[in-house]
Amino acid sequence: MAARITYATLTADNEELHTAYEDGVRRARARLGEEVAVAEDPEPGEPVEVRSPADPAVVVCTVRPASPRAVQAAVAAAKQAYPGWAATPWQERIALLRRCADVISDRADELAALMTIEVGKNRLEALGDVEEAAVFFRYYSDLMEAADGYSRPMDSLSDTERTRSVLRPHGVWGVISPFNFPMALAAGPTAAALVAGNTVVVKPSLQGTATAWRLFEVLRDELPAGVVRLVPGGDEQGRALVGSPDVAGLTFTGSYEVGMQVLGAASTPWPRPVIAEMGGKNPAVVTASADLDAAAQGVARSAFGFGGQKCSACSRVYVDRAVHDDFVARLVARAGDVVVGDPLERDTFLGPVVDAAAVDRFREAVAAARERGRVVAGGDVLTGERLPGHYVAPTVVTDLDPSDPLLSTELFLPFVAAVPVDGLEQAVAHANDTVFGLTAGLFSGEGEEIQRFLDTIEAGVVYVNRPAGATTGAWPGIQPFGGWKGSGSSGKAGGGVYYLLQFMREQSQTVVQR
Repeated sequence: MAARITYATLTADNEELHTAYEDGVRRARARLGEEVAVAEDPEPGEPVEVRSPADPAVVVCTVRPASPRAVQAAVAAAKQAYPGWAATPWQERIALLRRCADVISDRADELAALMTIEVGKNRLEALGDVEEAAVFFRYYSDLMEAADGYSRPMDSLSDTERTRSVLRPHGVWGVISPFNFPMALAAGPTAAALVAGNTVVVKPSLQGTATAWRLFEVLRDELPAGVVRLVPGGDEQGRALVGSPDVAGLTFTGSYEVGMQVLGAASTPWPRPVIAEMGGKNPAVVTASADLDAAAQGVARSAFGFGGQKCSACSRVYVDRAVHDDFVARLVARAGDVVVGDPLERDTFLGPVVDAAAVDRFREAVAAARERGRVVAGGDVLTGERLPGHYVAPTVVTDLDPSDPLLSTELFLPFVAAVPVDGLEQAVAHANDTVFGLTAGLFSGEGEEIQRFLDTIEAGVVYVNRPAGATTGAWPGIQPFGGWKGSGSSGKAGGGVYYLLQFMREQSQTVVQR
């Protein structure tokens, strides 16, 4: 890949990048329709076709859901591989994992093209997703190296005692990953678990299986046998992984409702660590002193990028009443400029939503907005020969009561509501009035307002005056990504300096010299 693409990349006019991506499309298409199954599964489930949301006539892959016995066999294989992997010196582990990162980067164009076909991300978003996956392996390896393997001497009570604090792995780590970042959010916790010395069993979202399988192929080919396993399927396979007594720790990324169920099922004979990232209903605040063009651009990018199907998507904006109408007019203009179409095409910004159920959810949300407020941009389901898949228009609504359910329900759609407020304090009060606390953004030209916002907003990831994304665009090693309240269970953010610690447990080792 000729240029580094992140989620803050606004455009890419690099011809080499586009040529390489289009070559990746050809290679990705050559493997469409392959079967994904656990080898030697004695009784796999009935085949499930994963179809492209951009064109449901395209079968991306056929999944044979893992049987309960196959899930347990995968866990058993990872458990068997664990002692050898944990005993491998950390320097050797990270050398292998950095090699995995290089292979991912080398194959980025094909992997990104497959992701575009499978989940509908445009090419820049897909390239960013793949590169983020590679960066996770590099970044967590760098943290392990900088900490010298997390082994450090402690004080002694006598001249004959020597004590060290050592962080050691837990065992088999389960990873349940979502469709919307099918490479990065499978890779991130997997990388951290592996760097720490755990072995891993991954259960990806059904829509996203093919992309996660390609990641698994890289890891399988580069790492010792059994260190990473993948079990395809849906909710049943996820429950089997969570319920296995041999899974020592879990990472779940998905909805609040399912995440709370995972947390409730986490205890075996003793508590297990669970890292749960459970979505968001992310606000932006626009004050009277804001640059309204920057605010409209940042909100549009965050609300409509990948169809709002990001847990960090901006879905509500609290705007000072003095500039509300002006801001909304600019946001409506931005929505009208969004290029909707086949995500494989170079100029497309907004591709399809993930499935027909998302389209139905869009219809319901628009109907509710028309009944209780006003739709000022979009609101249409898009059909026609050029758009054979699950397409909807980027939508802006106004005139909703601040207590309206559309302002508290996570929709996962290109749907954003603007609400007038009387000043920053009221805006922050509305912004914090939710179970979620993942991301938030502010646009303001006053330093005092900025500091008050930073001091009072209840969110784990905060952006100020960011046209590249009002509430979206975190990158490993730059913006740690994790939620507060109902958005996250750990308070330690992925891609940040404290995340890796969660995959290890401390052991105090005191040895008396004789």
